[in-house]
Amino acid sequence: MKKAIYAGTFDPIHKGHIDVIERAAKMFDKVIVVLAINSKKIHLFTEDERLEMTRESLKHLSNVEVIFYSGLIAKLSIHEKAVALIRGLRTVTDFEYEMQIALMNRKISDVPTIFMMPHERYSYLTSSIIRELSRYNENVSDFVTDFVNQKLIEKNKN
Repeated sequence: MKKAIYAGTFDPIHKGHIDVIERAAKMFDKVIVVLAINSKKIHLFTEDERLEMTRESLKHLSNVEVIFYSGLIAKLSIHEKAVALIRGLRTVTDFEYEMQIALMNRKISDVPTIFMMPHERYSYLTSSIIRELSRYNENVSDFVTDFVNQKLIEKNKN
């Protein structure tokens, strides 16, 4: 079974993420979507909320599993016997950062990284932008699933 790992904070998951995951699910027998910790980020949603939103957003994909993992993704790739790590690229700016991560991951696990670009209609999306728009009660329903949109509305009422 050929497994791939796609990691991110998914705070929240958006249609750009989903687009990449849907295409990866066609390429691999199993895609493990990992909610990872990024110590540099302050999250709007808790781990449990992010897990719920991500699982709900991907439930239509039978070969996708969503997990939470607090360690190095390269180490997880060894444990899971993954054949690839998937990283999303939106812009040239993303490439430098993602290339550094890919090279470090290869140093640790020797698992290759595959860069995938979302459909161009999602190339400008980031979870940060979606959180910010939502904070100001802007409609983000074009960017996220209905379930995630509802969670954003609820979160911003508090």
